[in-house]
Amino acid sequence: MIEKGTLPPDHEVPVLILANTKDGREISLAENYDRLQMSPAEDCLAFRDLIEVERRSTAEIAKRFGIEERFVIGRLRLANLAQPIFEALEADEITLDIAKAYATTADTGRQTAVWEALRNSYSRDNVNEIRRALNGYSYRANDPKALLVGRDAYIAAGGRVEDADLFSTAGDERWIDTHILDELAETKLTAQAEAIREREGLGEVRVVAGGHIPYMETYALRPLTGVAEPLTDEQEARKQEIEDEIADIERLAEDEDYEPHDDEEQRYAALQAELTKIVDRAPVFDAEQKASALAYVVLAPDGTPHVHHQLYVAPVSNEANCEANNEDDEGDDDVGDEMQDNSIVGDTRPAMSQRLREMLAMMKTELLAVHVASDPAFALSLGTFIMVDRESRLGSFDIPSDLRASAPSRLLPDFKPATAAAGEWTKLDEALDRSWLQHQTVPDRYEAFCALADAARAAWLGWAIARTLHAVPAGRREAGFLDHLGRKMGIDVAAWWRPTALTYFDKLTKPGILALFEEIGGLELRMRYSGSKKHDLAASAERLFGGDVIIEPEIQQRALAWLPDEMRFAAPGNRAASTSSDHSGNDLADGVNEEGNSAGDESFAQAA
Repeated sequence: MIEKGTLPPDHEVPVLILANTKDGREISLAENYDRLQMSPAEDCLAFRDLIEVERRSTAEIAKRFGIEERFVIGRLRLANLAQPIFEALEADEITLDIAKAYATTADTGRQTAVWEALRNSYSRDNVNEIRRALNGYSYRANDPKALLVGRDAYIAAGGRVEDADLFSTAGDERWIDTHILDELAETKLTAQAEAIREREGLGEVRVVAGGHIPYMETYALRPLTGVAEPLTDEQEARKQEIEDEIADIERLAEDEDYEPHDDEEQRYAALQAELTKIVDRAPVFDAEQKASALAYVVLAPDGTPHVHHQLYVAPVSNEANCEANNEDDEGDDDVGDEMQDNSIVGDTRPAMSQRLREMLAMMKTELLAVHVASDPAFALSLGTFIMVDRESRLGSFDIPSDLRASAPSRLLPDFKPATAAAGEWTKLDEALDRSWLQHQTVPDRYEAFCALADAARAAWLGWAIARTLHAVPAGRREAGFLDHLGRKMGIDVAAWWRPTALTYFDKLTKPGILALFEEIGGLELRMRYSGSKKHDLAASAERLFGGDVIIEPEIQQRALAWLPDEMRFAAPGNRAASTSSDHSGNDLADGVNEEGNSAGDESFAQAA
């Protein structure tokens, strides 16, 4: 500090002579901890230094500094954070709460994976999102999968158990080797599902190691319809009594002078609930239906396997379809012989669990994704097809992609102005080549789409991207980007849009309309129209600003070029200036392309 000039050359430093040099770190830490508050990162390193070098216990450190031992343990957990996270804490790039969220697990590999996934996202500072992401890499001890497998079996298979979260009051432990638990759960559930299938007489069972069946598992299946058991005589009689009592209560409620009491409302709700319980009965399936049914075995909250209440019609395999088709094929002896051989050999493929099928699907999709990403031209055509196919076919759920070009909700659903841009959009939409939509399957539609001319596919791309733009009122943050796009494309607003009574002037007050007259023609023009009624004044304004009035040329020029600030693609700092420039007639239509289309934009458009 003397060399840096912070202290004078003759500065004296007080020194304390210690009998035991091992006390040096603790006393130094006490001075800094009590007199000059250290950062959380410095706390962590200091406590760890005392334990590793001085061989102090967490209890001794806590007693020495008058703090709880849990606090010391927590700081030690922070000291063992993954390196990039601790460095961010040390550099004050993240808060202590964020560091605590990452420290809820001692697995630095899991910490690093979540850190890399969230560091550039909007959730990077969201403590709850960090905790949820970390929890996705582990299971609680009371998870249905954990209850199914059992702690002893999990540990015997090499699974690791993590202590309770040091920064919360949760008392349950976490099982961090998720792959081990998943495999054990799949194996055990598959074995128990087979026993359930034989016991229940079901045709086929599939296992889902969870309480809910994923939508993609059943969206293409047809639910099996059962028949509800008929009501007994007692149930029929009770049902009639309830319906009669409910009808009496409803007749009383129709009287204007009737004032219901709380006990009567409770009675009405209880009757409705009892009636629902009697009428809504679970369907019953006979043995023949079960023998041809597909059932899913899921886990109850306590880890017990059970058959999901909804059964489905078992899909017919391709082999069965081929055999059925072959029965009608009497002309091809070779085909018949081949099918006979197959029927003798049988299906020797191993049975696969749901997890194995999902693992194979993930690896297969990764392989496909690498090749798509390596071919930008192919990706451009594929992305365009996915977006336009989903938006052109309502209810289309057969495309395995999340890419969308959905149109946003309209700010005013009931307002449909007949503007030039709206008419041009209709023409663009009608000119799109929709011949490829006639095909039924996705592969056929895709091949037909790829066969279109480049210009036709490029038109679909423009349609898909353009319809996603949101309408944002002027003044909001998002409106700045829309204005930027309009300037970049050099849009001449005045050539496309003129204010009319419907779209603008009817929404203004009479003084407001007259103020516009004065703005383009001075006080004399305002006085010329000041005696008109509001409706007539709006109509006159539409004609004046649309160029349909014979008037002085300079006034007509300013009227044809005038635009509300909200319709301009002006830069944020130029809105006020654009209003004052209306009188001079300069830059009135916002038609000047301030930035121009770059060479990259032009080449991209040509490529598209």
